[in-house]
Amino acid sequence: MYTFVSVLILIVCVLLVLIVLVQNSKGGGLASNFSSSNQIMGVKKTTDFLEKATWTLAGSLLCLCLVAAMTIDREEVKEDKSAIEQQLQGEEKAPEMPAFPTDAPATEKDTAK
Repeated sequence: MYTFVSVLILIVCVLLVLIVLVQNSKGGGLASNFSSSNQIMGVKKTTDFLEKATWTLAGSLLCLCLVAAMTIDREEVKEDKSAIEQQLQGEEKAPEMPAFPTDAPATEKDTAK
């Protein structure tokens, strides 16, 4: 389910980017390309469509992100501890100090000076 929602999020993101890039901040954009007098959608209708499409895609992106957050697969830990806490519990012993040979018996080489 999470993978399906993630793919939908990517599709909505690409569509949102394309819709925003088509718009012009001064009201031109896609509407300026249709300048003939006998067109189906007028200039005002085109900007209304692009604005509604932007808001719809933004809202659907928000909803899909919330759905994705709810459908993430979460593995339950046997104990209610995080992985770091479990690792620390397994390493409670302090590391042993290496034993240096300080009480080694003296050899003839050491005493002959």
